[in-house]
Amino acid sequence: MPDSFSIPRLLMNRLRTVMAADVETETRLQRVVKLIAGTMVADVCSIYRRTQDNRLELIATEGLRPDAVHRTFLAFNEGLVGQIAAHAQPLSIQDAPRHPDFSYRPETGEDPYHAFLGVPILRGGQVVGVLTVQNQAERIYEDDEIESLQTIAMVLAEIVSAPTPLEASEEPQRPLNLKGRILCDGLGMGRVRLHDPVIPAAKFFATDRELEEHRLESAFEELHLSIDRLLSVEIGGLWGEPRDVLEAYKLLASDPTWAERLREGVRSGLSAEASIDRMRREHRARFENVRDPYLRERLHDLEDLDNRLLRILAGADERSADSEDSVEEGEVLVARRLGPAELLEYGQMNLAAILLEEVATSSHAAIVARGLGIPTLGGIDGLLTQIASGDTVIVDGEEGSLHIRPDAALVHAFGERKKLLSERQAAFDALRGEPSQTLDQVEISLMLNAGLGLDLDHLKSTGAEGIGLFRTEFQFLLSDTLPTVTDQIALYRAVLDSADGRPVYFRTLDLGGDKMLPNLNDAREENPAMGWRSIRFALDRPGLFRRQLRALIRAADGRALSVMFPMLTTTTEFRDARALLEEELEWSTQKGFPPPSDLRVGAMLETPAFAYALQDLAGEVDFVSIGTNDMLQFFHAADRMTPSVSERYKMVSRPVMRFLRDVNETCEKLDIPVSICGEGAGHPLQALCLIAIGYRSLSMPAGGVGPVKRMIRSLDLAGFAADFDDLLNDRDREFGDGVLRLCAAHKVKLADDEIHSKPK
Repeated sequence: MPDSFSIPRLLMNRLRTVMAADVETETRLQRVVKLIAGTMVADVCSIYRRTQDNRLELIATEGLRPDAVHRTFLAFNEGLVGQIAAHAQPLSIQDAPRHPDFSYRPETGEDPYHAFLGVPILRGGQVVGVLTVQNQAERIYEDDEIESLQTIAMVLAEIVSAPTPLEASEEPQRPLNLKGRILCDGLGMGRVRLHDPVIPAAKFFATDRELEEHRLESAFEELHLSIDRLLSVEIGGLWGEPRDVLEAYKLLASDPTWAERLREGVRSGLSAEASIDRMRREHRARFENVRDPYLRERLHDLEDLDNRLLRILAGADERSADSEDSVEEGEVLVARRLGPAELLEYGQMNLAAILLEEVATSSHAAIVARGLGIPTLGGIDGLLTQIASGDTVIVDGEEGSLHIRPDAALVHAFGERKKLLSERQAAFDALRGEPSQTLDQVEISLMLNAGLGLDLDHLKSTGAEGIGLFRTEFQFLLSDTLPTVTDQIALYRAVLDSADGRPVYFRTLDLGGDKMLPNLNDAREENPAMGWRSIRFALDRPGLFRRQLRALIRAADGRALSVMFPMLTTTTEFRDARALLEEELEWSTQKGFPPPSDLRVGAMLETPAFAYALQDLAGEVDFVSIGTNDMLQFFHAADRMTPSVSERYKMVSRPVMRFLRDVNETCEKLDIPVSICGEGAGHPLQALCLIAIGYRSLSMPAGGVGPVKRMIRSLDLAGFAADFDDLLNDRDREFGDGVLRLCAAHKVKLADDEIHSKPK
């Protein structure tokens, strides 16, 4: 048997010849298994391919019965092969038949074989097959042999995952429509640019090992320099947060274990690209099987470093505003996933749209996408398997649709919609300086929801009167370390400076549940939305909470300060939180810092329970802000992130409107100012309903200000409110359609999608 050091090199040299041969796929695979068996002195080598119905089919073997090929199938988690596929991890067993997961298949003739080694064949983070070797004698396979088999599995991935002749004949270039989650609305069309570099099979092998080692070392140097350059300039939008992310990247990029494994791949005969790609596949496979959020973020960071190295080797890493050839104008960026710092870098380009295979609407990337204002869809299952670089796509961020390779009619329709959208936006821009008041002179205050520095730019562009909700937790979520008091002061001071005297309402930390800090590695909750989060989390972590309150007071620096506590359910929670704030105010005053000129302390009403606690807080709470996002899911007992129940999550409904009307009337009686700060306030139809039941202050995303102001300026409120009240009290009339009919009768200007669809 060859010594362990020579096995990888022998395999790579021989495999290069086999892969270069101009033969049919099955012949090539048969030659590969024969080569592996001979080089590794194995009695058996077999390849299993994952089928479309999620089984594992034996497609090539050396040592098992030839007639078992295409006749032997295993379930995805059946037997040792199935376990490798299910867990995406190598498996080495000294005596396989005695293993509890061993599945005997008599048609293969594998009775005499004991030692077993198998590795997953990975492509795009997914298991597409399994490669195995077996020996009659019981033995333990060496680490070098396992690594060699993993390397070969990487080389085989493109062949094993290629469509069969039957599949290939099914017109893969046909138009295709997919659905995704809207992360940022708008319309975009362009050619696809893949964020994750694709390594052609021809580049797998090193023709000159010394040259490949030199290329890899040069790439390492450029990687460190590129991160240093990013750290030396202001990316924009998040102040210190991207810097923290990039500092973490810098530490990971200096990890000697990661770098040495890449060097070992090159020494074994792989090209620099192939060695990195092998590591990238491993990181992706581990990501799929890890549920701990902190570890998932670290694995994503490692995969991002792999991708950065690949782009450096391809000469395309510098994605900056000065790099004209980095991203063509009007391209649509497509990625499996992107971190917030990556998105901020791409945000410097003139992208038409962004598509992400894996992202939730509450993820860091989604937060940044909305701040950038680029039409973005996420959560598109199987995106990268159905799209190719250079494909033309239409991204419909208004309906959550993706059209791949659209036909001429669809392209024409897109152009018309884009023109209408531009005209509509121009009309909204013309309203920027106009008062937000109804035809009968009722003034409605329109404010912004914000959380990023990017959002503050919209204060001027929209003409909003201030920031009705500033989400302070984003600074924590987008940082790998807890922001210091100094960091927080800098952020809050910058927000107040940008507001330039306009009101700003800071919501204290809404952390916990599904927004857990990575360094607070608590157990997952079955229902995080109603778990240990928001004010519960803050009061249980008084040190963390008090540092934030101290930073808010210091940042005000003698200016007015408005603070509100999230997700309150009891009067005790409000009083305990306010007591901490007053203690910090006293401490700051004693230290010589100027107190706020006017300190207003408010409460977020997000739980129905708190609506009935308001009368006990009369004279104690300075204002109330209703967060409809959470309130609606608690009111309807329908998780807004679960597609199967999202249709039940309705704001325009009798029960919701009656409840909100009662809350408004209670606040009026108690002389407590009340406003709405949920996302729903940014939709003209929902805003109209809120105004009709008495609300006069609405806070919303920047994109909602123009449409809502147009609606308000078309509204004769007195007449509409009377008819709306009649409808609200008439149980015999269907409410949603009834509201739309009222809008038509009163000539209220709604958004086009609201006119032609059921209300949300």
